[in-house]
Amino acid sequence: MTWQFVLTGLLIGVLVGMTGMGGGSLMTPILVIVFGFKPTLAVGTDILHGAIFKTVGAIRHRQLGTVHAQLSGWMFLGSAPASIAGVAVGTHLKDHQQLMNDLLGAALLFGASGLVAKSILRSRAIGDDDRFDMVRRDRLAALAIGLVGGFIVGLTSVGSGTFFGLTMLFVFPLRAHKVVGTDILHAAALLYVAGFGHVVAGNVDMHAVGWLLIGSIPGVLIGSHYSVRLPEAILRLTLANVLALSGLKLLNVPNVYLVVALALSAAIVVSLLVREQRRWVARRRERLATGLVAARE
Repeated sequence: MTWQFVLTGLLIGVLVGMTGMGGGSLMTPILVIVFGFKPTLAVGTDILHGAIFKTVGAIRHRQLGTVHAQLSGWMFLGSAPASIAGVAVGTHLKDHQQLMNDLLGAALLFGASGLVAKSILRSRAIGDDDRFDMVRRDRLAALAIGLVGGFIVGLTSVGSGTFFGLTMLFVFPLRAHKVVGTDILHAAALLYVAGFGHVVAGNVDMHAVGWLLIGSIPGVLIGSHYSVRLPEAILRLTLANVLALSGLKLLNVPNVYLVVALALSAAIVVSLLVREQRRWVARRRERLATGLVAARE
C-alpha cells in the first residue's frame, strides 16, 4: 500500500496549497476510516507528517513577513510541554480504541465548529498589527492558549490550525493574513515536539509518513501555484461538513443519522454555491451594464 498514500498526500497537499485549509484535520480521519489505522497510530503519523509538511508553509510565510514571531514563541512555551502530556495520555489509552475514537470524533466536531465560527466572523483590521507589541496580559493569554491547544493537538492531532487560528482572531489585534502566518509557524514547531514524542512512544508509521510526504510536498507547491479564488466561507463550510461527518462516524452514530447529516450538509453547500453563482452573475451583469453606458458616452 504505497501509491494510495502518495495519492492521499497529493490530494491533501493540493487542497492546502489552494485553500490554506484541511491538512491536519483531514489526514487523521482518513488514516483511521480509509486505511484502518488505530487512532493513536493515526494521530502520531499525522502529527509527524504535518510537522515536515507545514515547515514548507512556515518558511514561506516567514519570507513574506506575515508572522508575529514573538506571539508564536509565547504560545510555543505553553504548547510544547502540554503536547507531550497529550502524547502521554494518548499512549496510555492506546489499548482503549473506542475511547480514542470517541476523543478523536469529539475533536473533529470541535474543529468543524471552529471552521463554522471562522466562516461567520469577518476579518478584522484593528490598528497596525505590524506594531503589535505584547504586554504582560498578552503573554499570559498566549501561554494559556498554548497549554490548552498543545494538549489537544498531542492527544488527537486536531486543532493545530483551527484552535490556535480561531483563538488568535478573538484575543489578539491581528489581521487575518498575520494570524495565518503566525499559526503555521507555531504549528510547525509544535508538531515537531509532539511528533518526536509519538516517535519515542512508537506511535508513528514511518513508512506511511515517507510515502505521504512524497505526495504532499509537491502537492502543496502545485496547489499554491494554481491557487483558486473560491469563496473562503464555502471552502470552510465544506471542510467543516467533512470533519463533522468523520467525527460522527468515529463516534459510531447509526448510519441512518449519517445519511441524514450527509444530505443536510450537501444541501447547505449546494445552496451556498447557488447563492455565490447568482451573486457572480449579478456582478457580471452590473459590470457589463456599466461598460455599455461608458461606451455610449
